Amino acid sequence: MPRGPVRMWIFVPLSLVLAGLAAIAAADEVVRLSSLDLTKMTAGWGQPRADESVQGRPLLIAGRRFAHGVGTHADSVLCVILGGGTRRLTAWVGVDDEVGTSPASIEFQVAADGETLYRSGVMKAGAAAERIDIDLAGKQTLLLVVRSAGDGVDYDHANWAEAELIVSGQRPVAVDRPPVPEEPRVLWTPPAGPEPRINGPRLFGVRPGHPFLYRIPCTGTRPLTFAVDNLPAGLDIDPTTGIIRGRAPREPGSYVVTLRAKNTTGSAAKDFSIVVGETLALTPPMGWNSWYIHYARVTQEHMRAAARTMIESGMADYGYMYVNIDDCWMKKEGDLPYRDAQGAVLPNAKFPDIRGMVDEIHAQGLRAGTYISPGPWTCAGYVGSHQHEAADARKFAEWGFDFLKYDWCSYEQVATGEGRMRLMRPYQQMGDILKSLDRDIVLNLCQYGMGNVWEWGAEVGGHCWRTTGDLGLERDQLLPGFYSIGLSNARHWQHARPGQWNDPDYILIGWVGSAFNQSEGTPTSLTTNEQYSYMSLWCLMAAPLIFSGDMAKLDPFTLNVLCNAEVIAVDQDALGQQARPVRQDDQTLVLVKPLEDGSRAVGLFNLADRQRTIEATWQELGVEGPCQVRDLWRQTDLGISAEKLEAQVPRHGVQLVKVREER
Repeated sequence: MPRGPVRMWIFVPLSLVLAGLAAIAAADEVVRLSSLDLTKMTAGWGQPRADESVQGRPLLIAGRRFAHGVGTHADSVLCVILGGGTRRLTAWVGVDDEVGTSPASIEFQVAADGETLYRSGVMKAGAAAERIDIDLAGKQTLLLVVRSAGDGVDYDHANWAEAELIVSGQRPVAVDRPPVPEEPRVLWTPPAGPEPRINGPRLFGVRPGHPFLYRIPCTGTRPLTFAVDNLPAGLDIDPTTGIIRGRAPREPGSYVVTLRAKNTTGSAAKDFSIVVGETLALTPPMGWNSWYIHYARVTQEHMRAAARTMIESGMADYGYMYVNIDDCWMKKEGDLPYRDAQGAVLPNAKFPDIRGMVDEIHAQGLRAGTYISPGPWTCAGYVGSHQHEAADARKFAEWGFDFLKYDWCSYEQVATGEGRMRLMRPYQQMGDILKSLDRDIVLNLCQYGMGNVWEWGAEVGGHCWRTTGDLGLERDQLLPGFYSIGLSNARHWQHARPGQWNDPDYILIGWVGSAFNQSEGTPTSLTTNEQYSYMSLWCLMAAPLIFSGDMAKLDPFTLNVLCNAEVIAVDQDALGQQARPVRQDDQTLVLVKPLEDGSRAVGLFNLADRQRTIEATWQELGVEGPCQVRDLWRQTDLGISAEKLEAQVPRHGVQLVKVREER
């Protein structure tokens, strides 16, 4: 008879099994994170330290002291090659106590082989340490990331406390992050044609009876001849420059005119409303600011040259109009006298003729902006407006300024009161003063989002307000700084409307400078796709479009990003709604912005390190298909889609389209 398989059972005592497991565990090596080469770890400030905080103190989180670990500062990245030999990562994470009650806010992330395995969420000073225990079996590459939580990096001291890698094979090695892949400088924006095209918003706000200045933004072969139908009394048009000057009507209302331009190749016309009332900045301000290229090196000639370049480069033909000086034009501490006989702030020696500078800017049909702090000193240590607010505001109007950036800075030293009123007081004071002047001055509240400024900025007379700390472009993180700032700003979409804009800081492309390096800048580290994404994100968010790169080194690619009429039209749309996020995760951001004509502007952003297909259904976007789709960057119709929007989007790239229901 055939015999079946013989089964033999061997019984092993439990004590031997446990001993075997103990032997396996004993074979694991515990590698402290602090034992790796921390010169490979980046930090947004200072240097990462082994077994100490970033300031060289014992590691403390919410009063608890840790024996070892790594202290660093957001934004921070450490790349570790595991080679499949590491089983686990364990650590405690949190903000170091050395920041005290400062407004630190950070997020820890752990990623391996392109997959996010852990996110702490926003952690603030004083919060208890959070324990992490992450399976890394089979993983080849590990990224330990600390990001600012979208409000700048000030005080973001981060601890990877008692961080240990449990290793059963190849020992982990810290390495430099792979270099950013090079991308060709592809020009997406088609060149403007020879025939006239009138750009810019369809409306502009001015207070009753106040001075009015507007240069018609128009592309096309020059010379161009301009005219305006139904121009109100008190206003005149220069037919050769397209500059409208004069005094606004004293009677409030919307004065609809027709702007006209012609040259030898054709003509163009556009209806335009001069809205006389109490609301300025009916669309987000557009222009240039000196800070991120010139810093304390700024001079009067820099400002004059920037205005000339705004005209000569063609930027003004797309609606850029403000030429704004930032900090460092006043007297520095010790450079007496600080003020004139009327108590108004005096400029330093680099600005011997501010009135003449502003007049030159105005002569070109552009507007001029300035800067000061409500505190006794500015952020860079120059004279502020504290206790001289009215005198300074009157002087700004006398000089002819049209824009004021009012920066919190040292006001912290003199602020009184509690809660939100403490934050509102200096801006309410300046807002009231500006309203009393015979000049329209747009007020930019620069106080970094404190006290949810987007909820009350308009109440104190502001027209736009910074929602975060300063923007950075460092490559010391998974994504450049504009993404984290933009993602934070995008959350406040419900608070934007005509005359009230969320401001995520400036556009830093082209050549940008350094506050600590005396050279006049270096090319941006942003890739081609990142720069198009940057501009797309700002336009969808109805953000002020203030370029802060080097106007003297504008190249064709930078102008291609800054000067696309259809993309800018999204930002300047008269409906004045900010795009809302309809989907957001570690790899994808989808924003949709309703437009005045009933269509939608949609941005599909790829946050991942590889090309991906991104889809969005018509239901997600709030429209009913089928829909016509237009590529705004390439100014090309993509046809009609029945069910959804779908695109292949490159690494850190964007697909920016206009979607219109097919009726």
